[in-house]
Amino acid sequence: MAGELELAAILCSLILGGETEVSHAYSVGYDLHRVRVDCETEGTVIEVGLDKRSSLDSVQQAIFAGSLTGKRPVVVLIDTDGREGPFELRIRTVSDLAGVDYLTWSADALLRHEAAQAPHPAPAPLVRDRQPRPDEGS
Repeated sequence: MAGELELAAILCSLILGGETEVSHAYSVGYDLHRVRVDCETEGTVIEVGLDKRSSLDSVQQAIFAGSLTGKRPVVVLIDTDGREGPFELRIRTVSDLAGVDYLTWSADALLRHEAAQAPHPAPAPLVRDRQPRPDEGS
């Protein structure tokens, strides 16, 4: 099984047409710090994670990157077991409450896409309907 970095690269580069591991600077007091965005497109910053405990901070990472870039934050979880487990539920719930777009992609579908590469169509994400953000109205 490919790891998180490989799956994120497949998703970002081959499917979303984005740039992987984009670094952004920010300052706190006199210190300069950097964050790395997993995938960045023209209008979005995307935090990609596996359906594991290590992804619980994905929403705050996406929101913070969005605040630095002015782009829409998105969280994408890579599904490795074909079901929504406790970590996916927690991340999806917080994404919905924060108004952050949340998508899931199957690891198997991403690997099949990479093996086939274009001209085959990209696999579709599993999109969860979310409540409109307050600034979006009904």
